[in-house]
Amino acid sequence: MRVVAHAKVNLFLRILAREAPTGFHQIETAFALLELADELVVTRTARDVALTVHGPDLGPSEENLAVRAARAVLEATGQKFGVALELTKRIPVRAGLGGGSSDAAAALHAVNLLAGNAVPSHELLHFATRLGTDVAFFASGAPCAVAWGRGERLFRFAPPPAMPALIAMPSPPVGVATPDAYRWWDEMHPDPHSRGPVVLDAEAFAAWGSIGRLGGNDFEIPVFGKHPPLRALFERLAGTHPYWVRLCGSGSAVAAVYGDKRRRDDAAMTLGEKRQGLIKTGTLASPPAGPAPVEVLP
Repeated sequence: MRVVAHAKVNLFLRILAREAPTGFHQIETAFALLELADELVVTRTARDVALTVHGPDLGPSEENLAVRAARAVLEATGQKFGVALELTKRIPVRAGLGGGSSDAAAALHAVNLLAGNAVPSHELLHFATRLGTDVAFFASGAPCAVAWGRGERLFRFAPPPAMPALIAMPSPPVGVATPDAYRWWDEMHPDPHSRGPVVLDAEAFAAWGSIGRLGGNDFEIPVFGKHPPLRALFERLAGTHPYWVRLCGSGSAVAAVYGDKRRRDDAAMTLGEKRQGLIKTGTLASPPAGPAPVEVLP
């Protein structure tokens, strides 16, 4: 079967606390899906998990989240068969767009479907939480959701209208590892602290203008401090007058949402499409395939 694994943006992101002694960070964030997506082809085999990637080098397959997700389902169902995963990467790697997490969620659901949905949905979401903070959101099937803690606490909300979006990446490329971003944030906040979540009104997510007033991304100051070209790119994108603009996760991509395609395309021309890594996409206003967490393609 072929399934799509959509990218995401963080509408806002706040670091609430650093746990002691683990050092794990509690966060509050809101996710929204993008049209931009990877494609995963999953085929049943006799045993084990094999991975083929079309696109950038993703490192050892044993560390790939989609492979780990597939193995989690196979182990839970008694290793009765194996799978071959063929992954076509369209979502930039280490850009904060959640590509690896989305691939993992797609693998969870696809392999479980091949197993006759033997793993209950609540247990599948538990697997997702163990794989990573973003995986639970992608596995939930929600187009938009607020997440707390380690991502295991999710609240779905009605998405704002679908709008054209522009993803921009610095040239030359800048890779930002999430652990590094947290470490830079910790260096700026040496004393562990705790702050409460924002009191959110559902109406705040009804339009992109109000979303833009929810707050920023706590990673922006430390990441921009370490990578001035990324700050300059953010400022250039903000100068194209989008409804909303943010660093994507911990970076290194930045995203903006516009009122119509003409404004989005004008912004791409202003930034210089030939010199700058740009992706034209859009936000999703509904789940990609009804209530299903993944979109199964013919």
